[in-house]
Amino acid sequence: MSVESFIDITLLVFLGLTAFAILKLRALFAVVMLSSVFSLLSAGLLVHLDAVDVAFTEAAVGAGISTVLMLATLALTSRREKAPTRTQALPLIVVFLTGMALVYGTLDMPRFGDASAPVHNHVAPKYINDTASEIGMPNIVTAVLASYRGFDTLGEVTVIFTAGIGVLLLLGAYIREPTGLRVQTMDHHLVLRVVTKVLIGPILLFALYVQFHGDYGPGGGFQAGVIFAAAFIIYALVFGLENARKAVPGSAVRMLVACGVLLYGGVGVVSFAFGQNYLNYSVLGASQVAGQHLGILLVEFGVGLTVSAVMVSTFYAFAGQNPPISDEDW
Repeated sequence: MSVESFIDITLLVFLGLTAFAILKLRALFAVVMLSSVFSLLSAGLLVHLDAVDVAFTEAAVGAGISTVLMLATLALTSRREKAPTRTQALPLIVVFLTGMALVYGTLDMPRFGDASAPVHNHVAPKYINDTASEIGMPNIVTAVLASYRGFDTLGEVTVIFTAGIGVLLLLGAYIREPTGLRVQTMDHHLVLRVVTKVLIGPILLFALYVQFHGDYGPGGGFQAGVIFAAAFIIYALVFGLENARKAVPGSAVRMLVACGVLLYGGVGVVSFAFGQNYLNYSVLGASQVAGQHLGILLVEFGVGLTVSAVMVSTFYAFAGQNPPISDEDW
């Protein structure tokens, strides 16, 4: 067995054990922590498979911001899962049949790493051979996501926008502005206050680096937006929601939720107005490569705006709710 195979199998075993532990535990705090561990292991597996951009997103979203949002959600619920009152036979059957259908659907797939697979003969060569001349970006992943698959990425940003608006409407964030952080803050800890003040600047600077360096290395709007949101959420957790709202008002954040999607779609409208196909950035610059660079820069910035604003708005909405549980539950 090669070293690569051993690492893959080890990570896969740990993923399975973590998933099994999540299913068995009733303590929701432990479930959230193990879910973060599961995402971190998944990111490690993706790195080993050379999918660094995807691993970056998984670590930032799954192990990072999702953990914070789930912990904020626990403040509104009980910390232990109630025992099920109905039989689990039917859900188990549904999961089993779904799993069998998925396994059946993979039987015709080529073997992992098969050089004769269609993706290696028809799809990947197009991107590898033409990205340098058509897009001019070293990072082919960014070129594919923001240019070749620009419609797909616009759909993903729209889904994030819609999901964020749905969460805010369900929590009533557009009807009222919470007046204080219901989740206990940590501003009485001197070490946390000092460390947070020291780290906020570098975190925001790193987010800018990830945002505007995605054409040369792993990164882009999705990852940068999550890192931006993490900085604001850390500030709110330590210094309180009121102070966070003074620095970043909720009304401004909600406006940015729409601005990112509008910026992305607006770039396509400009391309269309200049006689090119929608989201064809070639007409935005003096040359095709310059236009592609400018268009990708703008749409990635739109992605970062929407992702960051949705995450911060969601945290504001959760953090400002009144916990419907008594102190004895904690």
